[in-house]
Amino acid sequence: MSADLVNTAASAVSNISIQGNLGAIAYGLAAIGPGVGIGVVFGHSIEAMARQPEAMPVIRTNMFLGFALCEVLALLGLVAPFIFPAK
Repeated sequence: MSADLVNTAASAVSNISIQGNLGAIAYGLAAIGPGVGIGVVFGHSIEAMARQPEAMPVIRTNMFLGFALCEVLALLGLVAPFIFPAK
């Protein structure tokens, strides 16, 4: 009886098909890295400004530069499904 249950579950899983836009899934996965990176950039920048307030202008400049570079990765993840469509 247990073998019949396993075979039924295996056949049900093999009949599942992915429908929808895989580009949206790819962008969702591609947005994880830049999201974490932006959090790290801002978190460490705030910590650095709290430790050395006199260096705030330099830290803020580097913070926005790091934010822009992380955001470029997110935008590349958004554009990549359109450049390389699934066939």
